[in-house]
Amino acid sequence: MILSISGVVLLGVIAFLFFRKDGLKASHGLVCSLFGFYLSSTAIAPSIKAGGASLAGLLSGIRM
Repeated sequence: MILSISGVVLLGVIAFLFFRKDGLKASHGLVCSLFGFYLSSTAIAPSIKAGGASLAGLLSGIRM
């Protein structure tokens, strides 16, 4: 668990720096994909999934 959390933090910082410095390129997309992969194996993953489902439900209920 400690290794995956430190990996998530490291990849998150790298993805943030890539986005702020150079814009997001294909190689940076790989880092972001790895960040998402490792983030999905942490304890916060169910909260992120529930938040995404809630947001999707909120957006689908908007009538234009």
